Amino acid sequence: MQIVDEPTTGLDPEVRAAMWDEIRRLAGGEGLTILLTTHYLEEADRLAGRLAILDRGRVVTQGTPEALKADLRGDAIAIVLRNGSTEDDVRAALAAMSGVDELRFDDHTVHLRVAAGATALPGVLAALDNRGIPVAAATVARPSLDDVYFRHTGRSFAAAERTSQEASK
Repeated sequence: MQIVDEPTTGLDPEVRAAMWDEIRRLAGGEGLTILLTTHYLEEADRLAGRLAILDRGRVVTQGTPEALKADLRGDAIAIVLRNGSTEDDVRAALAAMSGVDELRFDDHTVHLRVAAGATALPGVLAALDNRGIPVAAATVARPSLDDVYFRHTGRSFAAAERTSQEASK
């Protein structure tokens, strides 16, 4: 077994891709078991056959990347708000909408989980517009490992880092 700790931190995209190829070669061609630690969930998604997400030193979920993402039924909608809108304003605007399974805030971004993102997005934008809540950008995406992380820890990486720094003081 080989332990690889944060192998691509600070690397440019070309070297990062080469490192990923080397990890795949070692795991596949050489049959080596690799324990990879990373904060880059895209990296874990591309490289891991199985993974575990840790929160404050304990495993909160584990499985294959595909199985973990499949547990999050539906699509993710991320809406970047322009300054001035509060969480209460957004919650009030979206309270009457059916099909919103999850509503979470991270700085000026609203994260929603819905059954069908492309179908739900126009209604979400209309509800926000009707309440005078300005939107800077909106995206729809299939579930990601970031979504799995948020589901099982209840907070963003930035919030987790702040909590970790405060605890170490």
